[in-house]
Formats: sequence, structure tokens, C-alpha cells
Amino acid sequence: MAADGTARLKRDIGFYGASLLVLNGLIGAGIFALPGAVASNAGLWSPWLFLVVGFLFLSVVLTFAALASYYDNSGGPILYAIDAFGPVAGFSTGWLLFVSRMSAYAANSTVMATYVGALEPWFAEGPGRALVIVLVTAGLTWANVIGVKDGVRTMAVLTVVKVTPLVLLVLGGLGEVTGATLIPGGSIFIDSLGQTSLLLIYAYVGFETLAVTAGETRDPRKSLPNALVRTVVAIGVLYFLVVLVYVSIIPADAYATSTLVDVGRQLAGPVGAVGITVAAIFSIGGNCSQSMLQGPRLLFSLAEHGMLPRIFASISERYYTPHVAIIATGALGMGLALTGTFVQLAIASSLARLIAYMLCIAALPAVHKQADEETRRHAYRLKGGYTIPLVGLGICLWLMLQTTSENWIAVGLLLGAGVALFLLEKRFAQSAA
Repeated sequence: MAADGTARLKRDIGFYGASLLVLNGLIGAGIFALPGAVASNAGLWSPWLFLVVGFLFLSVVLTFAALASYYDNSGGPILYAIDAFGPVAGFSTGWLLFVSRMSAYAANSTVMATYVGALEPWFAEGPGRALVIVLVTAGLTWANVIGVKDGVRTMAVLTVVKVTPLVLLVLGGLGEVTGATLIPGGSIFIDSLGQTSLLLIYAYVGFETLAVTAGETRDPRKSLPNALVRTVVAIGVLYFLVVLVYVSIIPADAYATSTLVDVGRQLAGPVGAVGITVAAIFSIGGNCSQSMLQGPRLLFSLAEHGMLPRIFASISERYYTPHVAIIATGALGMGLALTGTFVQLAIASSLARLIAYMLCIAALPAVHKQADEETRRHAYRLKGGYTIPLVGLGICLWLMLQTTSENWIAVGLLLGAGVALFLLEKRFAQSAA
């Protein structure tokens, strides 16, 4: 049953809007930088490594699809953890995902300024860089305050602009693919498999907060699982084709220093290079748009469940959106990007996300058990029982083991700060009672 605030939210997000959220959560700056880094370690096998890792990571996505089918109100991972392990786990999950989302937003908005600076150097640093960050953040904040439908429309425009050049790059470069490139001969050797996979998995994360917008989605128990699975599969195929074209055109000795901009230049000269640069800018913009749409919903859900001050659960009487949470999120994202203090936070957020994944996957049995008979009957079914979630847990654990002690310390500090805020809010609520 939806909470009161969720019940007053407008359900303006349909299947295609949900698919856009997944797509923009996954396709960001990563695909424009990862091909060379992965190819340096995996060589001609790198397209297949993208596909294999994506296939294995699908076990995590499928588990989230199953979880989403049990809920029709906003909160997503927060609700899963609360229902299975209690409010402290729910708050920690939501807080870590919010921190991860906003540090990624700050990082991406800064990278956007760098790409804009490639077209006009004044924007690459100083006042120009700050102007790009302020304008992008203010624009996305306002678009989401006046209505989630406008936020989705903004993402739709950005999606078309960023995906079209990638599709054209694939279509133009497939003619360069040979049998030897498609199916490399010799033995399979991938240097630093663990670190390479940890790097590559970043291309597939970002889908998890889709369920946070369930309270604003039409028929979320059906729309969200379908959008998750179908979009992630489609993106995995696109990644495979993009990287296949990359290794077919770029010489092996240039993998470490070449990007998709160089592929575009090889295929279509300066026009191709500019086209991919523009695609990168809009790709990052779409990712920022998705963060600005979903980040505030994490704050909203935490506040709605009494884990943060109630002001963050306020809903605009004019626009029916969580305007306070949106404005606060925009201000935080802008501050992190402008000051540059997001760097360590962004590094730690990768590990924080994996911890949140594991908490949510482990919550599935309890969520299933607590659901009523009708909800269980219509839930998204996973073949093999809990085999797929167990595979997802194993993958997350293996990836976590590839991180460093510094990452764990940073995450511990972030968790400590979040739990402290949670306890302060609980104490305030008790004194006010």
C-alpha cells in the first residue's frame, strides 16, 4: 500500500519513460572512455568480455526486476532493505545510493564541462567550467521541479542525440569488421581480469534506482521489471557492437590512448570526431538528467519513512513533485562539482553501490515471504528459484574483493555519517512526540 505522499504523486512515467531512465543510468561517460581501457588488457577479446560480463551481471538486474514486481510505491532499494532487515538497513541502503548517485552526477557534470571545452576551450576551466556546471544543474533542477513528465521529456531529447551517433558509428564501422576480429584466434588471455572486470562493470551500473520512481510510474509492478531487463539486454548488445567496431579500426598499439572520437574521425573525418564529441556531451547530459530525476526520489523516500527531516517529503501543491528534495539535490550536486570535493566520494561510491546491491539481493526471500498471495502470483518469476540471485551475490562479492582498503575506509566513514544523521532524526522525532 502506498504511503500518503506517494499516493499524491502523479503517475506520469510509462514503460518507455522507465526504459529511458535505465538507458540514461547506464549509458553515460563510460562507453566513451572504457573501450580503450578494456581493450588494452583484453585486446580483440574485449567486445566479448563486455558481453560476457554484461550477461553475468544480468543476474543482478533480474533480481532487481523480481524485487520491483512486489512494489507499487516509491522507494525501491530502500523499501526492499526495510522490509527484510529493518529501518537502519533501509536507511543505509538509500543513503549510500543517494551519495553514489550525486557523486556520479558531480563527476559527470565536471566531465561535461571538459567535453564542452573541447569545442570551446574557455569552458574547460575556471569561470567557463563553473558556468557550464551551474547552467546544467539549474536547468535540470527546474525541469524536474515543474514536473516529472518534463524531466522525462528532457531525457528523451538527450537520449536521441546521444544514441544516434553511436548507432551511426556502429553502422558505419561494421564494414571494417573481419572474421578474425569477430572471432579472434589463439588462446584467451586477459591481463588483470579482476581489475578489468571491476572497471568494465561500471558500464552496467546505474539501473538500480529506477524503482525509486515507482510511485510516479504507471503499472510499476509490470513496467519496471520489463524496462529493466529489456533495456539492459539491448544496451549490452550495443556495447558489444561499439567495442567490436573500436578494435576493428583502432590499431592495438593505440588502444591506451584512443577513444571513440578517434573512431569517428577515422570513419568520417572531422565531422565524425565532432559528432562523437557532441554525442559524449549529450550522453553525459542524459546521465546527469537521470541522476537529477532519481536522486531526489531517494531523499523523498527516506524522509517519507521518517529517516530524514519531513521537509524533504514535501510535495509542491502546484506541480505535484517533491520540490524540496529536488532543489536540495541540485544544490548538493552543484556544490560537489564546483568544489571538486566529490573525487574521493566518487571512488567510494562504487563500493557502496555493490554493498547496496548485496543487501537488496539478500532481501528477496523475505520480500517474497511477506507479500500477499495475489502479489506473489503476479510477481516477476526467476527460473531456477534463488539460483540467479545467488549468482548475483557471488558476482558482487567477487567485485568487492577487487577494491582497496582505502575504498573500504571511505565507505565506512560515509556509512557512519549516514547512520549518525538517521539517529539524530530519530532522537528529534522522539523528543517532539
